[in-house]
Amino acid sequence: MKRTLLSLLTISAMAATSAMAIVPASAEDIKPALIYDLGGKFDKSFNEAAYNGAEKFKEETGIEYREFEIANDSQREQALRRFARDGNNPIVMAGFSWASALEKVAAEYPDLDFAIIDSSVDLPNVRSVEFKEQEGSYLVGVLAAKASETGTVSFVGGMDISLIRKFSCGYKGGVLATNPDAKVLEAMTGTTPDAWNDPVKGGEIAKSQMDQGSDVIYAAAGGTGLGVLQAAADAGKLGIGVDSNQNGEQPGSVLTSMIKRVDVAVYDAFMDAKNGEFDYGASVLGLAEDGVGYAMDEHNKDLVTDEMKAAAEEAREAIIAGDIEVHNYMSDESCPY
Repeated sequence: MKRTLLSLLTISAMAATSAMAIVPASAEDIKPALIYDLGGKFDKSFNEAAYNGAEKFKEETGIEYREFEIANDSQREQALRRFARDGNNPIVMAGFSWASALEKVAAEYPDLDFAIIDSSVDLPNVRSVEFKEQEGSYLVGVLAAKASETGTVSFVGGMDISLIRKFSCGYKGGVLATNPDAKVLEAMTGTTPDAWNDPVKGGEIAKSQMDQGSDVIYAAAGGTGLGVLQAAADAGKLGIGVDSNQNGEQPGSVLTSMIKRVDVAVYDAFMDAKNGEFDYGASVLGLAEDGVGYAMDEHNKDLVTDEMKAAAEEAREAIIAGDIEVHNYMSDESCPY
């Protein structure tokens, strides 16, 4: 009888242990953290999209998260290491520039989960999320070509890097596929991280492009882009926002915004960790995955006609079906358009 009772107790203990092993993490088990890139949490663009994803998670779960805004590149490894040392888990980094610091720190903390947005780090405890920005940019290029009255449109990038040229190249592709005779001007704000947060210079570049005939300007420049949108609105021209929905920044003067679902990437990382479903490896999100797109709301509904939207939707469906292949600048650092 004692042996039977002992066996039953042993089986019960094993069952309880097994059940505990598969129970998703609770609020007490995770300590999520988010670290922003240069440009600030409220840049109305990339960083703010990350913030919105974290806030949505907090509102739905009641779980608080830690956050940090770096002031310069030298703070990256220090900030990441501090969160790791404190046991924050998962730790999400917004921006490709975190890759180098992440490679070091994640290797030293193999029991913690990390996620990086806009870059890929090949480590067993890292989730990497990238986007097909060229696809979303192609669609806003279609809209720009349809909206332009001069036949000249333009692009203002932030820091001159391959990632931003991927936006520009996709935009050109959409414009020229819609109007082969169109002219597309292009300028980058700078070659250092300061280029992400210089709205004055962004406005100056936009004014120069408008002087050359541009009447629709797409800005992929973080906080610098706010200056572009302001300059376009002041001149009675149209701007195009990026990453977050920026249609409301200059209502009636922003044709649309190229949406990149950074918010979803952050939200999913936090929520998957909470539910014990955090996985690793790289994913690349495009139109087919709703990772990118263009924004329609009350602020731009009078700017985008049914014919314009139909053209953008036709292009969207063709890209998803594989009938249109939008060139990825990152593949060979060239643009055929």
